[in-house]
Parts: sequence; C-alpha cells; structure tokens
Amino acid sequence: MATSELSCQVSEQDCERREAFWAEWKDLTLSTRPEEGCSLHEEDAQRHETYHRQGQCRALVQQSPWLVMRMGILGQGLQEYLLPYQRVLPLPIFTPTKVGAAKEEREDTPLQLRELLALETALSGQCTERQDMAEITKQLPPVVPVSKPGTLHRSLSRSMSQDAQRG
Repeated sequence: MATSELSCQVSEQDCERREAFWAEWKDLTLSTRPEEGCSLHEEDAQRHETYHRQGQCRALVQQSPWLVMRMGILGQGLQEYLLPYQRVLPLPIFTPTKVGAAKEEREDTPLQLRELLALETALSGQCTERQDMAEITKQLPPVVPVSKPGTLHRSLSRSMSQDAQRG
C-alpha cells in the first residue's frame, strides 16, 4: 500500500508586539488500497496458468487544525466530518494590556474567550458550583456515638426476656 503525505507549516511573527505563532499539521494523505469486491482470479489447469488481478482505489484524507476532516475516494466527492473539540489549534492567546495594573483598570475579558473558557471547564469535568467540606457537613445530621456496642444488644435481650416472662 503506497502512501503520500503533505504537511503544512504556518509561522507568524509580530516584532512590535513581541508575539510569535508557529503551527505544523499533516494536511493531506493519499493512499492506494485494494478495492474490496473488485478482484479477478483465473486458473487454467491444462496449461498450468493462473491469473490474478486486484482492483485498487486511491483514498484521500484531508485534515485541518479547525477540526474538519474530509475523506473519500480520489475522483469522487469527499465526505466532510466535524471532529470533537480538543485543546488544539487555533488557540486564542490573551494577555492583558496592563499586566501590573489594578483589577479595576484592566479591560474585560472578551466574550469569545469567556465562552471558550467556560466550554473548556465544562469539558474537563471541573465543578463550577463547588462547596466547601464545612458547608456540606453542616447539612448532615449530628453523629451520635455509641458508647459500647454490646450495651445495646444486652438491653434488647433483657426487654425481650422480660416481655416473655410477663407473657
């Protein structure tokens, strides 16, 4: 099975803002595969000859950092799939303009970034409505310790025997 791959590299640098971005991903994969249900096999017992031919198809897979995958057979239409969210590119990079500034002087977090952070929190399994242990134990009934485990058993056996004597 022959395979060819095409990868992409993107790099960007902003010297004025002292920012840089670099990404690399496998973009296109073209592979030759045997085609199922398309084979020919002939045998001639008198001449001691055999002939075998297997049909081939070229599968095309295209991936992108925007979580879109296209798959299909070369020469035919490609089927597009949206992949599940993962922490991959493109990542929004956010740094406040005034790092040392007081909280009142800072700009608000952009709405898109807030939504993305909320989605990441939900997907990572972190609980946003977390309670302290003290608050949870306040809601429980008080624990009454038993002084001697055998005491309870003896008192029940006495009362049962007294009931039996009264009869």
